[in-house]
Amino acid sequence: MTERHACRLLGQWRGTQRYERIARADEDALTQAIIALASEYGRYGYRRITVKLREAGWQAGTDRVQRIWRREGLKVPQKQRPRGRLWLNDGSCVRLRPERANQVWSYDFVSAMTHDGRTLRLLVLIDEYTRNAWRSAWPEDWEATK
Repeated sequence: MTERHACRLLGQWRGTQRYERIARADEDALTQAIIALASEYGRYGYRRITVKLREAGWQAGTDRVQRIWRREGLKVPQKQRPRGRLWLNDGSCVRLRPERANQVWSYDFVSAMTHDGRTLRLLVLIDEYTRNAWRSAWPEDWEATK
């Protein structure tokens, strides 16, 4: 079977069978330079890194840098949303920063499932400064009320 006939049966271009990858001598050095720039400029993507490489004297195109970028698994981290203001227009504080123990407490309702499928709901209280949870004397009181 000829190459032409096999490619026609598979629906491939004949050029894909004859392609030979061109190994570049500076591929490893360019990869190390890209990784170094990506770690130095954490919020830069492959396009900005390409500009930095060209400023450093590398002859690298955007497509080549993108190919290496993807091969190395580099990604730009998600941008963090800005925090809201700590105060309202009337001057009151919304989120207090603790300066000592027992100054700022946080609470949350937590639910969990027991082994038999029932829902268990808990109120969790935590001291923001010491990060200690509130502990109740409830079990001892429970025995006293029986």
